Amino acid sequence: VNIRQYTPEGTFKAFQKSLPRLKEMGVEILWLMPINPIGEKNRKGTLGSYYSISNYKAINPEFGTEEDFKNLVNEIHKLGMHVIIDWVANHTSWDNVWIKEHPDYYTKDSLGNIIVPKGTDWDDTADLNYDNPELRKAMIDAMSYWVTTADIDGFRCDVAGMVPFTFWLHARKAI
Repeated sequence: VNIRQYTPEGTFKAFQKSLPRLKEMGVEILWLMPINPIGEKNRKGTLGSYYSISNYKAINPEFGTEEDFKNLVNEIHKLGMHVIIDWVANHTSWDNVWIKEHPDYYTKDSLGNIIVPKGTDWDDTADLNYDNPELRKAMIDAMSYWVTTADIDGFRCDVAGMVPFTFWLHARKAI
């Protein structure tokens, strides 16, 4: 589900009205594209990419509030369906809250500059450094946040192969 384009309003509340029809169609699991705020710095286009996350523990205000999201998840569950969210674990936006608070969470070049993910043209994103155990803890904490506060059922993990397999093994058990 691409919330921005699914309805003219582009909100959780507007999408929620479609749930009975989706249930009737036989849908069992709804996969929502990233729900987090999109970064402003180095933004691609006027709207930016959903995959340039500025805060893992916040809702994109275009979609509504965290309460709106929780209500959506609750309604999905009432209909006997499940919901997973698209999770972007490999990289963040350049104005992600971690850039200032935890620059050591990022991959850097030989001059100490944070870099984009290697081999990509994703210049709107900053590469995360999974050699840092504190980053791993923070990422698991952010993922757990949505499981515990919004009762989501799981994640679709974007470019999971670019994140060390050992992280996923640990995250799966921790979450």
